[in-house]
Amino acid sequence: MRVETALARIDVTKPWLGHEESLALASVIASGRLSQGPRVREFEDAFAGAQEARHAVATSSCTAALHLALLIAGVGRGDHVVVPSLSFIAAANAVTYVGARPIFCDVDPATGNVTAETIHAAITIDTRAVIVADHAGVPADLEQIRLLCDKHEITVIEDAACAAGSKYRNRPVGTGSEVAVWSFHRTSILTTGEGGMLTTNRADWAARARMLREHAISVPDPSRDAFLSPRKVCVEVGYDYRMTDLQAAVGTVQLKRLPEMVDRRRTIAAAYSRALENLKFLRLVADPPYGTTNFQTLWLELLPGFPASRERLLSKLADAGISARRGSPACHRQPAFRWRSTDNVRLPHTQRLSEHTVALPMFHELDSASINRVVNVIRNAATPVTP
Repeated sequence: MRVETALARIDVTKPWLGHEESLALASVIASGRLSQGPRVREFEDAFAGAQEARHAVATSSCTAALHLALLIAGVGRGDHVVVPSLSFIAAANAVTYVGARPIFCDVDPATGNVTAETIHAAITIDTRAVIVADHAGVPADLEQIRLLCDKHEITVIEDAACAAGSKYRNRPVGTGSEVAVWSFHRTSILTTGEGGMLTTNRADWAARARMLREHAISVPDPSRDAFLSPRKVCVEVGYDYRMTDLQAAVGTVQLKRLPEMVDRRRTIAAAYSRALENLKFLRLVADPPYGTTNFQTLWLELLPGFPASRERLLSKLADAGISARRGSPACHRQPAFRWRSTDNVRLPHTQRLSEHTVALPMFHELDSASINRVVNVIRNAATPVTP
């Protein structure tokens, strides 16, 4: 790579942070209350309102929120949980934390999401829950999934890690699930650096999740600041899954920016779509008929007939100073889960998307010149190599 090209690097993603976040952090530092406190509660209330949920519980990560979601749903040792293989491995990991077994299922080839049909094919007599991921921010078709799961008395846990700002039937994603979880990782649209959230309409589930995230101490955290605080009792085995006020202060500002961030990403996605529409054997992720995506990840599928392999395209992008990523790896093919008798699992759509998709640069400040640079490299890769 030439020096001048390296200086013009285009990242695959970057957060949109500004002066307001800096002021929010400074305010928390000046208060001296850095750990979980009033700013966490403020963020929880604001997020619950934005997602049309009755309760929100902030956590240290989305994985922590997934773990808590399984616990409050009563999933435990010996239970089966249907999990999309085309998903970040945290979902499968969290299932093993509670002693349950992940049963991997396939996805719809257009959206990358599980469907009622793919879930039905994976249900067993021991299935207690289903984790429905909104893959890369594309909303899952939850209505049909709920009909299936309600019939079998199976809890639906929505993994909305990537989906803040996405809509399902004109409502925020997560509103149709018994419990949903969210990620605020540095690569998320709404970021706190690290951190997560659990939302639910059940007061009892929210209360238990709050307790479990604080070592299952029966006394709420604010009460422990009193001059004579109540005696602490740990009522069960708990966890240290708390968010800090520093993170929550950033998250509250980010939440206010969310509509603008989603609008901008949708504008960028539309620009990519126009620029790539005449190229054969390529498919760019798009809105499903029943909702809108936030385009957290803008993935491109290389269809049969495209002249270059995925690795060659990634190499060409890298040579041009453009950072891109492979699509989500299939969980059932990861070494961590190979010993769980997944060698014979056949998930053709998952395998196809896992092996032939690329995440293109997508962030708030991406300009038209940078989009053109990315598209020009893809056009070059689409030109057949003459012998």
